Amino acid sequence: MSVSTASAARPHSADQVEALHLKQRRHRNFMENFASARFLLPIMVVFIVVILIPFLQSLVFSFTDYSGYNFADAKFVGFANYVQCFKDPTLLAGLGFTLLYTVATTVLITVIALPLAVVLNRKFFGRNFARSLFFFFSVPSMAVLGLVWQYIFSPLKSGVVNTLLAKIGIDAIPWLSNSELAKFCVIFVAVWAQIGWHATLYLAYLQAIPADIYEQAAVDGANRRQQFFNITLPQMVPAMGVSIFMLLTGGLKVYDLPYGLTSGGPGYSTYTVTQSIILTGIGSSRYGLGSALGVIFFICCALLVALQQVITNLVEKRLS
Repeated sequence: MSVSTASAARPHSADQVEALHLKQRRHRNFMENFASARFLLPIMVVFIVVILIPFLQSLVFSFTDYSGYNFADAKFVGFANYVQCFKDPTLLAGLGFTLLYTVATTVLITVIALPLAVVLNRKFFGRNFARSLFFFFSVPSMAVLGLVWQYIFSPLKSGVVNTLLAKIGIDAIPWLSNSELAKFCVIFVAVWAQIGWHATLYLAYLQAIPADIYEQAAVDGANRRQQFFNITLPQMVPAMGVSIFMLLTGGLKVYDLPYGLTSGGPGYSTYTVTQSIILTGIGSSRYGLGSALGVIFFICCALLVALQQVITNLVEKRLS
């Protein structure tokens, strides 16, 4: 009788043990999640207060004619502000140059910085000085660089570049007073200032590649070009993803360099979206229109960054 009772109790005891283990596992998972949440809570608070709430406010403002004084007096205008954004030539010019600046700087810096990092990774006399020199270009703020290069690219004869050109018999060139040349100058200064920083980023990834791989490739008869395309480039895809992401986000929100160099001129040729939002929303007290432009710009940024992430993942999978 006792044997049958014990054998009948075994399954019940096993179920109790399993239930106890499950309860302990759930408690352990809860404590781990709670510990993680304590670290994430300050970040979430900052994100909600600094980013989410202002964005939701801008979204609400974009459907009104809010002037920045009393929101109770604002009237609902529907999508009128969004329609105005695509009709106003000033706002369209800002959006167009911002996209041109972002794409041009991203492509040029990536194409130049990666081979530059490969060169700086080799052993030669003065290598450390060369690394420091290229990195120094990115130390000053873009606003300061804009003011300095404004003097260098001055369209007057007293400008540094025009003074040098005059010594070889070339007339003064309207660097900052011509629309196309002004765009070129802004992009040129941005590329010049950021190449060193991104080359340093690539250099850090290059130094993590084992030297044995290159030695084996050299033994197999691979030249430097083949080693670059078959070893270096596939290994640098993660670094390119980080660099391109930073270039895209930085280019889309650019304000200081174009404003310091050209103030958005001549005309609106080097106007940026950020400058348009500030001058339209705050300068002209049209917060509704400025908020609509900000929402459109946010959507464009999200789509462009998402596209970049998808392309980077596809390239990484293809080369891995």
